[in-house]
Amino acid sequence: MRWIYLAVIIVFALATLIFAVQNLETATVSFLGFRIRAPLAVLTIVVYLLGAATGGSLLALLRRSYEGSKRAILSS
Repeated sequence: MRWIYLAVIIVFALATLIFAVQNLETATVSFLGFRIRAPLAVLTIVVYLLGAATGGSLLALLRRSYEGSKRAILSS
C-alpha cells in the first residue's frame, strides 16, 4: 500500500510541475491587503509546498494524538 501512496504523490507532483512549466504568465494574488505579482509557476509550486507541509503536519498531529489516546486507554 505504501507504494501506491508514493505513486500517487509522484503523479500529482509531476502534474503540478507540468502545469507550472506551461503557465509562465505573471499573476496577481491578493490576500488580506497584500498583493503579490509573480509567475503562475512560482505561485503554483509555493502553494503545493505549503499544502504538503500543512497536510503532513496535520497528519502527524492526528497520528500522535491517536497513539497518545490509545496509550492512555491501555494504561488505565
